Amino acid sequence: MFERLPSFTLLMVIGLYVNQASANTLTPPATPGISTASTAKITPVATAQSFADWRAGLRMQAINEGISPLVFEQAFAGVTPDPQVIAADQSQPEFSRPVWEYLDSAVSSWRVARGKALLAEHAKTLQAIEARYQVDSSILVAVWGMESSFGRQIGDKNVIRSLATLAYEGRRSAFWRSQLIAALHILQEGDTSINGMLGSWAGAMGQTQFMPTTYLQYAVDFDGDGRRDIWQSSADALASAANYLNQSGWQPQQTWGFAVQLPRNFDYAIADGVQSKTLAQWQALGISADTDMSSAQMAQQTATLFLPSGYQGPAYLLLNNFRSILKYNNSSSYALAIGLLANALQGDYSPATNWPKHDRMLSRKERTELQTLLNQLGFDSGKPDGIIGVNSRQAVRSFQQAQGLPADGYPNAQLLENVRRVAKGQ
Repeated sequence: MFERLPSFTLLMVIGLYVNQASANTLTPPATPGISTASTAKITPVATAQSFADWRAGLRMQAINEGISPLVFEQAFAGVTPDPQVIAADQSQPEFSRPVWEYLDSAVSSWRVARGKALLAEHAKTLQAIEARYQVDSSILVAVWGMESSFGRQIGDKNVIRSLATLAYEGRRSAFWRSQLIAALHILQEGDTSINGMLGSWAGAMGQTQFMPTTYLQYAVDFDGDGRRDIWQSSADALASAANYLNQSGWQPQQTWGFAVQLPRNFDYAIADGVQSKTLAQWQALGISADTDMSSAQMAQQTATLFLPSGYQGPAYLLLNNFRSILKYNNSSSYALAIGLLANALQGDYSPATNWPKHDRMLSRKERTELQTLLNQLGFDSGKPDGIIGVNSRQAVRSFQQAQGLPADGYPNAQLLENVRRVAKGQ
């Protein structure tokens, strides 16, 4: 996603690590359980301006930025704000989904079987794409599967209407307005029709769920028909994803990462997903893996250590290509799912068995409480908002270190109880 939406929806569903080192690019998939009630009230945040007046101002801007009046009028014919889009945008799921459940769904038997079949069916096209952009075919098919179930679920919303609704509402209006202008440029260039420009409630489009600004920058016409059609052409969609990953620093012939085993008494504080060391350095700290980290090809590659469910669960060393996937969607859980699904498509996947399934995930209310209590105890977690990001994880880690606990930065129900206990005894 390319100018991709912040992954707040996906993060609320997964309830886990957002890597804030790079900007988000793609729009998260729709959240299960989002209300689509048509009774959602649409009131612009910044002003009481009517939609007609807002539209008139947008029209002037669009024409000044090169959109023809005809294209604008055709795109906005009959367009009114969509209450379902507002309901989806304002929805913030209360409970988090454990990462192991998310990965089980992402690397499902159906998705693996279907992905393998499509690897074979599109082998010639995928080989040509890989030759041009140097991105592994299995990674591209994994992205395809995660973003749209291999083109089966591209969204059924009118992208112009969705983006106009979000821009008019006023929250993050500059972002949505830029996406809307970009969508108008796509229509003007003739790559798709107004009726064909379908996507998610947040404007993510096609088989690879590109935002419009990303589309303009990275979409390609790979099948040679003169249009960059990520809706109907799987070749264009896959090549566009490959182009984006390539320009995000993808390293050919290198893996995204791999599972590792940590030694006893390991210092979990350095497993913060930020500290980068060479594989040789990680190995010197006692970390082992089935992968030969000491080979000449591997030893000097840099990696970060990731514990998706804390010290009680599996551990992964994440290399440069993982960071490229994060630029597509800035959720570590999403990027991990892409890597594991790609492995499974190559027949190299053993599901982790040491997930701490006894853990109870915190609700949004509890995460907000945790942040508030940590702040009160002098561990700065930032503004309490129920979203566990870099600052909150560092605050958790500092609290754990002060209490002599494994400093993995992982917020679960037991940690909240510990924080409550300390707060009461202040």
